[in-house]
Amino acid sequence: MSNDYTLAELCICAAAEAFRDDGEVLATGIGVIPRLAASLAMKTFNTDLMMTDSEAWMLSSPNPLGDRGADFVQANESWMGFSRIFDNVWSSKRHAMLGPTQVDRFGQSNTSALGGSYEAPKTMMLGARGFPGNSISHQNSFFVPAHSTRVFIEGECDFVSSIGYNPQRLPKGRSLDDVDIRLIITDLCVMDFGGANHQVRLRSLHPGISAEQVVEKTGFEIEVPATVPGTTVPTAEQLAIIAEMDPHNQRAYQIKDNPAGDRS
Repeated sequence: MSNDYTLAELCICAAAEAFRDDGEVLATGIGVIPRLAASLAMKTFNTDLMMTDSEAWMLSSPNPLGDRGADFVQANESWMGFSRIFDNVWSSKRHAMLGPTQVDRFGQSNTSALGGSYEAPKTMMLGARGFPGNSISHQNSFFVPAHSTRVFIEGECDFVSSIGYNPQRLPKGRSLDDVDIRLIITDLCVMDFGGANHQVRLRSLHPGISAEQVVEKTGFEIEVPATVPGTTVPTAEQLAIIAEMDPHNQRAYQIKDNPAGDRS
């Protein structure tokens, strides 16, 4: 392992673990760090993972981010049009990772509106789009670049854009067993929903971060095990793959000031 890594690179490696045991599912990483995480997983421990070129081709190897030059030839494997995408979504053969603006104790997320009413919000964002149906149909994970009580809020999300472990908002005929939120990766830690009654649980701490810091910056109660391991740091091989997949270093701009991965 290497000690020379950034926080963004640590988060990429931690987020890649969300895809480790997925097998042959379609990985959709929305944003630089989630996409690099899926690419890293596909090129290392889950070679069965499927990725597209973000248009209509299935790839046998993920595309690097940014300008790839005139001589680049992407590794097209098969056609992946909308009908096949929907088949993957509705059959739970997809794992999406994205960055919501709010997350509540149920794992419900908000990508739509902040403050006021939905008809007249203080801030309007991207919108729920396909997230309600996606979130009940396949597994999802979250990446949050700035862990705070503004994201992990005390009450319910201002607008619920996706399904969580809230029995009051389950669609008719559905159960909590249909909800599959794998991991939450932040700039402080990795969390999951493995606590009692799907409570958010602290899974690992990034180097130099304490459980007290995570609790202080989370607006709802989380389960803190008696012993919390450190987040596994990147290996030299992983760092080389990340650099190959991100030749223009877009990862350096995803977390404020892009500090060193070890903040002890």
